[in-house]
Amino acid sequence: MPKKNQLRIIGGQWRGRKLDIADIPGLRPTGDRIRETLFNWLMADISNSRCLDLFAGSGALGLECLSRGAQSVVLLEKNKQATKQLEQHCKSLQASGANVLNQDALVWLNNNNCPKHSIDLVFIDPPFSENLWLTTTHALSASELLAPGALIYIESPKNKPLEIDSTWEIIKEKTTGDVSYRLYRFTQNN
Repeated sequence: MPKKNQLRIIGGQWRGRKLDIADIPGLRPTGDRIRETLFNWLMADISNSRCLDLFAGSGALGLECLSRGAQSVVLLEKNKQATKQLEQHCKSLQASGANVLNQDALVWLNNNNCPKHSIDLVFIDPPFSENLWLTTTHALSASELLAPGALIYIESPKNKPLEIDSTWEIIKEKTTGDVSYRLYRFTQNN
């Protein structure tokens, strides 16, 4: 079991690697148990996928994705200390498919230069205290980044009602402790 200030990659080429994580207010890495369930859900969809981790924090989700064969992951994090640590982790892992950006996720979604329909998998796990789910899901839908059939993972407090775009179909949902997590599929292009 990793210490509280460490993240352990649980699968793929970096399985078992432990990475230090900074003590930053609001930084809440997705736990091993939830990540294990999530990546079991995603097992058939990760290989060569193009991923976007909108609130990267410790990098738990994006780095796990790269470890398991994703082609690329854009890791967005607005906290400079967390961004610096993510860059160090990517360097130590030799994670060539990682693109770490010190940017606010909502600003990036509204101003990105990525090709339309170029993202296969998105992680939305913002700091719970900031209540960013609605604005983030709307900005993501408006960005036209989602490829047909793209998967969107959302982590939120237990019983947090979420308003989701009608083009997102829920395919998996679970609660562990005080955390709810859901996986959606983008069902059409606008």
